[in-house]
Amino acid sequence: MQSQSRPQRRVLLLQGLMGPFFRRLGQGLIKAGHDVFKINFNGGDRLYWRLPNGIDYFGTLAEWPQAFAQILADKQITDVILFGDCRDHHMAATKVCRELRIPVHVFEEGYIRPDWVTFERDGVNGHSTLPRDPQWYIDEAKKLPPVEQHKAMPSSFRRRATEGLIYNLADVLTRWRYTNWNNHRPWHPVVEGMGWWRKLRRRKEREAQANILLARLKEAAQPYYLFPLQLDSDAQIRLHSPFAGIAEAMKVVIGSFAAHAPEHTRLMIKEHPLDNGVRDWELIARDLAARFGVSDRIDYLPSGDIVPIAKHSLGMVTINSTSGTLGLSMGVPAVVLGTAIYDIPGITCQEGLDAFWRAPLTPDTATFEAFRRVLIERCLIPGGFFSDEALNTVVRHAIARFDVEASIKG
Repeated sequence: MQSQSRPQRRVLLLQGLMGPFFRRLGQGLIKAGHDVFKINFNGGDRLYWRLPNGIDYFGTLAEWPQAFAQILADKQITDVILFGDCRDHHMAATKVCRELRIPVHVFEEGYIRPDWVTFERDGVNGHSTLPRDPQWYIDEAKKLPPVEQHKAMPSSFRRRATEGLIYNLADVLTRWRYTNWNNHRPWHPVVEGMGWWRKLRRRKEREAQANILLARLKEAAQPYYLFPLQLDSDAQIRLHSPFAGIAEAMKVVIGSFAAHAPEHTRLMIKEHPLDNGVRDWELIARDLAARFGVSDRIDYLPSGDIVPIAKHSLGMVTINSTSGTLGLSMGVPAVVLGTAIYDIPGITCQEGLDAFWRAPLTPDTATFEAFRRVLIERCLIPGGFFSDEALNTVVRHAIARFDVEASIKG
């Protein structure tokens, strides 16, 4: 019997990660007493769901809003859950839900890493409804108790790569069935799959290359700035930054560094650990460095733990990556080139990229800690996606938070 404090909801899941996360979440929601449905847009979605109430969508993107509204009505949906609110189908669905006043719960990689996952109502990142007023966070944090001790979560790059390959293979093999499906990512699944395969094959070689670079920098003790790359397919770049892609952002950053950074400093460009290897970012970085006359001051890091790299940097340049909060948590100055939830006066440099190189602003510790505390309370849950322990943790906490919100609304 359902408790009055935990009313039964009828939940519709849209797309999740390329893996078992939404199946695990669905199982947990069903166990908690909710009715759960899932839209499958392609064979990868269907392969990883494998639970009752899967709904295959075969229509076009143009037909989707009307079809989605009909599904909401037919199934009497009370809540929608999705991963990433910038995918084409998700943006259209969010608009429909807003008109019908149906809550949308959005998962995303954690605003604060590692070991946190974003789970926010209405939208994330550039779509978040959280304010950018530093005093608001300071005032709100004073009302909250200290954060409980947080446990580190294991995570496997190999697991993520393998799950991505399996998902893409299932997608390719069922395109005959889902004829109107068009992946939100810019590459055909076969191209992306080959990129992952090459990256996995060269993993040890790339780790050795990174170790040599880090040892050389440590021995030379040269000061450097860090520019961690984001994924070229990341909708945060397309929708919440002035750049069309990573190559354009690299051109702006390297050009500004060449013109304005002190001559004794270096720029380290770090590849995103989940980049699929389709584009050779190191080659692009080398070409741009040569064009701007700073080939001898640019380093490219293909892999490695970002924590010690960020900790010893003069500052971090980010588009809107959540790696920015990692640096800020260690007192490392940061400048944001796009729209980011943490781009707040007193926390990040507000004077622009050109000024940042010579006058990086150290984040105010009290303001950042208040910001972090409010984020954890409002839209972060412990866990991760790429180990059984991490998945179990995030599912457990997501359902607990969902039930609290459902109780308030119900």
